[in-house]
Amino acid sequence: MTSLVQHITIDCADAYKLAGFWAEVLGSPVSDDDAPGDPEALVEAPGAALLFVTVPESKSAKNRVHLDVRPEDRTRDEEVERLLALGATLVADHRKPDGRGWATLADPEGNEFCVECGARERAALTGARLPVTADDVTLAVRLAVDTLAKSPADNWRVPAGSLTWDCWETVEHLSDDLFAYAVQLGGRRPPQDREVPYRYAPDREGGPGNSVFADPGAGTSGLLQTLESSGALLTAMVRTTPADVRSHHVFGLSDPEGFAAMGVVETLVHTYDVAAGLSLSWAPPRDLCDRVLARLFPDAPDDEDRWTVLLWCTGRADLPGRDRVTSWKWHGAPLDDR
Repeated sequence: MTSLVQHITIDCADAYKLAGFWAEVLGSPVSDDDAPGDPEALVEAPGAALLFVTVPESKSAKNRVHLDVRPEDRTRDEEVERLLALGATLVADHRKPDGRGWATLADPEGNEFCVECGARERAALTGARLPVTADDVTLAVRLAVDTLAKSPADNWRVPAGSLTWDCWETVEHLSDDLFAYAVQLGGRRPPQDREVPYRYAPDREGGPGNSVFADPGAGTSGLLQTLESSGALLTAMVRTTPADVRSHHVFGLSDPEGFAAMGVVETLVHTYDVAAGLSLSWAPPRDLCDRVLARLFPDAPDDEDRWTVLLWCTGRADLPGRDRVTSWKWHGAPLDDR
């Protein structure tokens, strides 16, 4: 058996006050169980829960262990300025113009931490591909659920766009896809030569073969709940599985980023199918389409609208001057492994 890191624990003079600072840094709340004056305070941040403990000793030397933080939606310099405004102080500046390096800051009690470039800024500075992340899975699924929830509940048995499945079946199939990708990453030793052997079968002749089916009695709100829950499973597995893990997919051994990208593509294009059947508008963010195209369809045209290109790559749209795609697959293996 192995052990897991439960918390990163930080000694301090005022646990609740310092937890409040880090809650602002990480955009995560202090636990509802904690209050001012408590000897402990917990910040449940994604990927690293921080536990602050009040101790009588003051800090007397440089930390032997420190945190590295990375902004998601700001530049490194913008994040440094934001944290300074929150009460941090600049200890040392090792930032380089090409995005390398870091700024060393100290929190209000003097604990050192570093601020690095986020993935988006690093990609912009270096010309590298911006990776597909667990947050992209969450975004795609939430946008899909919010869009599909606008449809009346009495017309979900109409065909889903050009598919032979109806809209209800297509959402079930999408939920099953997200579930299947999540479980491929779930084992201590993910399978290299097959899918995890859940039993799957169609609910009717000609319908999709699934392991996941929604209870018809729960209505469309229940159906969309299965979609959101399957998406959350995939998000969790992508977020927690080491990047060097590989697992079977019919289009090649893939890594967590690959399964995230597959889940996003399935969500975007099947929501397109269902939205067409239900007469709903659906246009996902251009940058999200761009990231999954770069990961799964690296040879896709780069001079056209990214959503249209993704629909073309999956056989759902035309591109001027190019033949219609009638048979397609994506590059499941990591690009560095090809």
